[in-house]
Amino acid sequence: MLLWASLLLFAPVCGQSAAAHKPVISVHPPWTTFFKGERVTLTCNGFQFYATEKTTWYQHYWREKLTVTPGNTLEVRESGLYRCQAQGSPQSNPVRLLFSSDSLILQVPYSVFEGDTLVLRCHRRRKEKLTAVKYTWNGKILSNFNKSWDLLIPNASSNNNGNYQCFGYGDNNDVFRSNFKMIKIQELFPHPQLKATDSQPTEGNSVNLSCETQLPPERSDTLLHFIFFRDDRVTLSDWSPSRELQLPAIWRENSGSYWCGAETVMGNIHKRSLSLQIHVQRIPVSGVLLETQPTGGQAVEGETLVLVCSVAEGTGYTTFSWHREDMQESLGRKTQRSPRAELELPAIRESHAGGYYCTADNSYGPVQSALLNITVREISGNRDGLVAAGATGGLLIALLLALALLFHCWRRRKSGVGFSGDETRLPPTPGPGDSSHSIYPAQVELQSLCVDVHPKEGDLMYSEIQTIRLGEEGEANTSRTLLEDKEVSVVYSEVKTQHPDNSAGEISSKDEESY
Repeated sequence: MLLWASLLLFAPVCGQSAAAHKPVISVHPPWTTFFKGERVTLTCNGFQFYATEKTTWYQHYWREKLTVTPGNTLEVRESGLYRCQAQGSPQSNPVRLLFSSDSLILQVPYSVFEGDTLVLRCHRRRKEKLTAVKYTWNGKILSNFNKSWDLLIPNASSNNNGNYQCFGYGDNNDVFRSNFKMIKIQELFPHPQLKATDSQPTEGNSVNLSCETQLPPERSDTLLHFIFFRDDRVTLSDWSPSRELQLPAIWRENSGSYWCGAETVMGNIHKRSLSLQIHVQRIPVSGVLLETQPTGGQAVEGETLVLVCSVAEGTGYTTFSWHREDMQESLGRKTQRSPRAELELPAIRESHAGGYYCTADNSYGPVQSALLNITVREISGNRDGLVAAGATGGLLIALLLALALLFHCWRRRKSGVGFSGDETRLPPTPGPGDSSHSIYPAQVELQSLCVDVHPKEGDLMYSEIQTIRLGEEGEANTSRTLLEDKEVSVVYSEVKTQHPDNSAGEISSKDEESY
């Protein structure tokens, strides 16, 4: 599984760019032993970094000889130790050439690196033919008699180091023996070394890992791939040309043994680094604070209250727990990699008021916040709404009652029946223990006079709806229109009738009972 990996592409291998500034000699043909009289071409490679047009050659056999060429090649016929130098560059590594007068020579390449194919050639002068050859390594025969003059050893390694010799067989069963040749397979690159920007980082910080190795100047163009591991079980990256790996955030559970691997693109040479121990440091929690949303510890009944628990310092996974001071059980728990956490209390009630606190723990023990007192405010609009609804219903009843009364009076006048007397019905009087506000929130006085359908002069006809509302002191406040005051309930109605011949407007008991 790939964890927290972010690859940074860096083309050159560590130390490779600096080594490439050193020239490298190549030999053609690619051997180090020749017959006398043969010509060999040496090429000084790598000077293009210095924009030079001349090359200086150093030959050392019995004495040192200096040669300057206009290009980067030199043709030689003499044995010796050769070096080249471009303008402003250091001298190259030496190449040793041997021009022999023997009848049979063993030719080997100038440089052989691990992973290369080692080619050995048993070479006879052109005028003399061989019928068979054989090769030995440290005195042991590597091949039987055959007609092939070359011996190929694929994927060479240090196991192939040693003394080599070849034998040639002529037509008359003549046996020719070459000189011994000591061959040492060179290391393509050393075991990589894993480095970290911090081997004891603090949780949450980033760490950069680098897998460093170096290619020789002769193989500076070899491509390598890199991979990173932890504890031999966790793969932190795939094989990649990048020798660096960035861990954006490292945690205590990521502590362990880290190592890297390097290999050639063909995969025939693979090497791993030594382990690097990384110990991630955790910071204990401190500065635990409990806050609310809305702020100030004041909540409104029926709404949601959010308890926010935070820490000023502390890394890693933290367990947050919320508590009420008069309860032993926790109101809720959350474990997360964050400096703050929230707990919602939906539809809070007045009974939820009290003291609250929270704790935070990241494996060093719980740390408690200070006590926060939370108050719950009741909404007055709920009770007012009930009163308003009751008043509206009372208004409708009063209007219907008034219409019915007028219709009743009209029919009685039409039939010739009148009212006599004048009597007023008073609303019931509350008892000494009752409240006029709770039992009779409003009083209505309905006055109506039923007169002749065709009134004569002097007759009085009116219909009056009178509302009586008790104030805080219990006194009556009168409003002529019920619809203008919604906080009114009809609790009483009164009918008054006055005839032209009875100015007293008395109301008969019969009519009263009928009404």
